[in-house]
Amino acid sequence: MTKIIIKTEKLCKTFSSGGIQQHVLKNLDISLFEGDFTIIMGSSGSGKSTLLYAMSGMDKPTLGEIDFAGKSLSQLNNDQLAVFRRNNCGFVFQQIYLLDNMSVLDNVLASGLLVNKKKSELVQKAKELLMQVGINDNAWSKFPTQLSGGEAQRVGIVRALINNPRIVFADEPTGALNSASSESVLDVLTNVNQNGQSLVMVTHDMKTALRGNRILYLRDGVICGDLQLGGYSEQNNLERHEKLQHFLAEMGW
Repeated sequence: MTKIIIKTEKLCKTFSSGGIQQHVLKNLDISLFEGDFTIIMGSSGSGKSTLLYAMSGMDKPTLGEIDFAGKSLSQLNNDQLAVFRRNNCGFVFQQIYLLDNMSVLDNVLASGLLVNKKKSELVQKAKELLMQVGINDNAWSKFPTQLSGGEAQRVGIVRALINNPRIVFADEPTGALNSASSESVLDVLTNVNQNGQSLVMVTHDMKTALRGNRILYLRDGVICGDLQLGGYSEQNNLERHEKLQHFLAEMGW
């Protein structure tokens, strides 16, 4: 039986502005499973990124519970949450946030050294991961401004993986990339998932969503659709495309 890695119960998030309350997430009960590539879709303002940040411990919900691998996130203070995220989560964003004054390799190592103080082990691991995503040794000493968008995002993925996270959260990771770079980044994420890494990704793009094996559709803070697509392969892509297209049409996307 597949193991649950994140479980939410009655998860709510409310923002207040000018005395008006906006209920962004409404009593969400969700189970995410180890090894899945879960995609969160929905129209703009539906609460996709808010849900991602809540499940990862980056933002605290207004009400409800989040169980992350047996740990109740509501019981942790901000400092404890920071340590928990560092040890259990990887993050990939549309804005890559590499440090411009540090080399590719040092950007990855800076994240890893927060958890593992054995630099020689980290250097070896970082180099292996960079090679796996197609960032060869002639690029390791380059600075982020010398990379293409796709290369920089692949470095961002390595940075997210360096600490062996239980789960990687990605928020529109291909949103700022051209089609060729997007495809390259999606290939990396798909390969990472097929090697057993759990992933949760927010996207508004159908082609990107096809890489997941499960689609959650969010509307006005409520999950109104849950589609099982099965594992991705080039051979079954047309069938998956038709299935997802039909699902999104039902959701009014």
